[in-house]
Amino acid sequence: MHIKVVKAGGYEYVRLVESYREDGEIKQRIVLNLGRKDHIEGNSSFMRLAERLAEIAGGAKKGLSLEAISEGVLKRYGFLPYRKLWKTFALDSFFAKQQRENPRLRIDLNDACFLMVVQHLLSPRSKLATYERREQYLGIPEMDLNHLYRSLDLLADQKEDIESFVFAQNLSLFSMNVDVVFYDVTTFHFESVKADGFKEFGFSKANKVNEVQVVMGLLVDGEGRPIGYELFPGNTFDSKTLEMSLEKLSKRFHINRVVIVADRGINSKLNLKCIKDKGYDYIVASRLKRASNKILEEVFNPEGYTTLAEGLLYKVLDHCNRVKENGETVELAERLIVTHSAKRAAKDRADRERLVEKARRMVSSPASIKASNKRGGKKFIVHKSEKDEYSLDESAIARDERFDGYYAIQVSNDLSPAQVLDAYHSLWRIEESFRIMKSTLEVRPIFHWTEQRIKGHFVVCFLAFLLERTLELRLQANEISVSPTEIQEALHSLCFTETEINGQKYLLKMKPSPTASAILRALRVAPPKTIMPLEEAADFAW
Repeated sequence: MHIKVVKAGGYEYVRLVESYREDGEIKQRIVLNLGRKDHIEGNSSFMRLAERLAEIAGGAKKGLSLEAISEGVLKRYGFLPYRKLWKTFALDSFFAKQQRENPRLRIDLNDACFLMVVQHLLSPRSKLATYERREQYLGIPEMDLNHLYRSLDLLADQKEDIESFVFAQNLSLFSMNVDVVFYDVTTFHFESVKADGFKEFGFSKANKVNEVQVVMGLLVDGEGRPIGYELFPGNTFDSKTLEMSLEKLSKRFHINRVVIVADRGINSKLNLKCIKDKGYDYIVASRLKRASNKILEEVFNPEGYTTLAEGLLYKVLDHCNRVKENGETVELAERLIVTHSAKRAAKDRADRERLVEKARRMVSSPASIKASNKRGGKKFIVHKSEKDEYSLDESAIARDERFDGYYAIQVSNDLSPAQVLDAYHSLWRIEESFRIMKSTLEVRPIFHWTEQRIKGHFVVCFLAFLLERTLELRLQANEISVSPTEIQEALHSLCFTETEINGQKYLLKMKPSPTASAILRALRVAPPKTIMPLEEAADFAW
C-alpha cells in the first residue's frame, strides 16, 4: 500500500492505493481518497494531523509538506483477537515445548504455525503466497519459506498430540459438553487425476467425479466446537469411517458415555452395533422407505400421533434391529421416532414434482435417459425391454407420494422425543462446520501433493476452525451476532499505515469497522492509539 498522486481534470489528487494480483496481473485499487493535493497542503485539519505526526517523530512543526512524508505501507493487526485466543488455548506454550524437546529444530515453530493459521483465517492463500505477504502483519519476525513447509511436516506428525491438547483445553476453559457428539463425513478434491493410495477416486460430495479426493470424518460437540477429525483415502465409504473415530473418542479422549448423532450415511447395521459395542448410544436418521411392511403400517396409521409443536406430529415405535455378524445375529433394542409435518410434506411434494417433470422430458427423448448417469428423474421411469420403450412409472410416483412429510430417527437411548429431535436438528452445526471450512476458511484449493504435507495442511485448517468457532461463540456470549465472513471482513479493517517523517517511523491507525471494534471489546483487547511511533507498537506486534 502506498500514497499515489494522480492528475484528473487539471488537478492532482492524493490517494492511498493497494496493489494486488489478479489473473496473473498486478493491479491497483483505491483504499482511501485523501483529496486534492492543493487542498490537503493548505487544509488546517490535515496540517494539524501532520504537525502531530511530526511532533511524535521529533520533526519540526512548521513548514511540513507532503514531500516530508514517505509513502505509506499497510500493516495489519487483525490477527490480535486470534493471538489472544491462541494464547488462551496455550498453543504458544505447546509449540514452545515441542521446540525444546527437539533441540535440532532451527525454526520458530510457534511463529510459523501461527502465521499459517492466521493467514488461513484472514485471507486463505498458498504457503508460498503466505510467505510472500508475511510482512503485511505488524511486527512479524523473520522466517524463511522452508520454515512453513517444515512446520507442516511437524504438524502432520503431532496431529494427535495437538488434538488431545486442544480437547483438554476445551474441557478446562469452556467446560466442553461431550454428552452428545455430532459426526459427519465430507470430501475434499484435488485438481488432479493421479491416484496414489491416499488421494483416490471416490464418491465426491462436491460432484467432482473426475478428480481424486480425500475423505474427512469430523467430530464436534453440541456447540460446534471441533473435537477431532480423521482423514481417509478418497475411495472410503462414509460408513467405513466411523469405527476409527469411535476409537479416538474412547481411547484418546477417554469419553465413556456419549450419544453419536449422524445422518443416513452412517446408518448401517454394523456401524450401529459398533457404536453400542463401544458403550455409546446413537441418534441416526432412518431409511424409512426401506422399513418393513409392519413398521410402515404403523407409520401410515394416523392414530397414536402426538403434537409436539405447531405442524409437527410424532409417534414412538419400539423396534428391534437385527444385525448379522460372523454368522451370529445380534439384536439392538431401539425406538423409532416417526414425525410428520405439513411443511415437510409440501417440500417433498414440490421436490418430487420437479423430478417427475424432468422424467417426462427424458421419456420424450430416450437418448437422454441412456446418456444420463444420474438418478434424478430416472427413478420415476420404467423401461420395457421387450419393446425398448420408456414411460413414467406411475406406481413409483404413487409409492413416493405416501412418504410426503414423514421422517424417522432411530434411537438407542432413553431421551425424550423432544430431546431426540432437538439433538438431531442440531446436526446442522456440523454441516455448518464443513461449510465454514470449505468456504470461509477455504480448505480448498489444496496446494500440496504429498500425503505428509496434505495432512499438515489439514492440521492448520483444524486449528483455524478452532479459533474461528471459539471467537464466534465468544461474540454470541456478548450478544454480537456475526457470520464467519463478517468476522473476516471486520478484521481486515484493523490496520495501520506505516510511514516515515525525518527518519522516524510511525503508525497511523485507519478507522476500524464497528464490528471490528466490538470484536476487540468482546475479547478485551485494548485498541491501539491513533498515532504512535513504530517502537511503541511492541504491545500490538506479533
